Amino acid sequence: MRLVFMGTPDFAVETLKALLTAGHDVACVYAQPPRPAGRGMALRPSPVQAWAQSQGIEVRTPLSLKSTEEQERFASIGADAAVVVAYGLLLPKAILEAPRFGCFNVHASLLPRWRGAAPIQRAIMSGDAESGVTIMRMEQGLDTGPMMKAVRVPIAASTTASTLHDALAAAGAALMVEVLKSPAEPGTPQPADGVTYARKIDKAEAKIDFNMDAVAVRNHIHGLSPFPGAWFAANGQRIKVLRAEAIDGQAAPGTMLDDRLAIACATGAIRCLELQREGKGAMPAEAFLRGFSLARGTVLT
Repeated sequence: MRLVFMGTPDFAVETLKALLTAGHDVACVYAQPPRPAGRGMALRPSPVQAWAQSQGIEVRTPLSLKSTEEQERFASIGADAAVVVAYGLLLPKAILEAPRFGCFNVHASLLPRWRGAAPIQRAIMSGDAESGVTIMRMEQGLDTGPMMKAVRVPIAASTTASTLHDALAAAGAALMVEVLKSPAEPGTPQPADGVTYARKIDKAEAKIDFNMDAVAVRNHIHGLSPFPGAWFAANGQRIKVLRAEAIDGQAAPGTMLDDRLAIACATGAIRCLELQREGKGAMPAEAFLRGFSLARGTVLT
């Protein structure tokens, strides 16, 4: 089919690649405009824009799709369908109705659970046993459209936002290719029960609260790994914890139980497995401890 692809981050690149591999004609790509990045704050194209341009595909980066001119420009592509993956803009009605078969979205949750901006992180932080990908036919509501297909992906004790992101990106790419084999199918309406919203991650949430039980603390850490990174303060620094495990232990919450980064929680304890100091790269606990000591009995406040 003749497609328009609309996406911005790394998560979306996998679907774009899969569409081309499947033989679809991606006539145009829409992405968020380049943003300042790096020490020099030079404008940097998004992962989708950079990859699409490397393949010689036209890329458009409008700030908005609300104008009649922009909507007519979109309609003039004459697309059979639009595929939308973490694009970053709400699509007006005129955009949704322009392609012959409509617009299809890759959403990184099992709808209707975790509609909204941060489904990957919220699933882990809430202790869900599984996540998944849903392909839906888009309508004007927030992730409310009929479901075309879904696939489930388990969440293990070791799953982080990073590893789940990669698993769902691959699953979503394959699933979208399957959905486009029957684009006229109406899909299944989402049930009214089980609706939850994955609000955007606020950096203020990142500080670790050891007054939670150990499994909840571990889930909080893994849900925010690698970005923005859950952290505690020690020796005047913010220390990000990127991976941890829940273990047995008992003491006042925030107390170091040994010299190997075991920290007491309200119930049980966590052991930090991967950490990152300010201005440093991520490193395993053993390497971290060679340059930063946290002795048994230290209380993290």
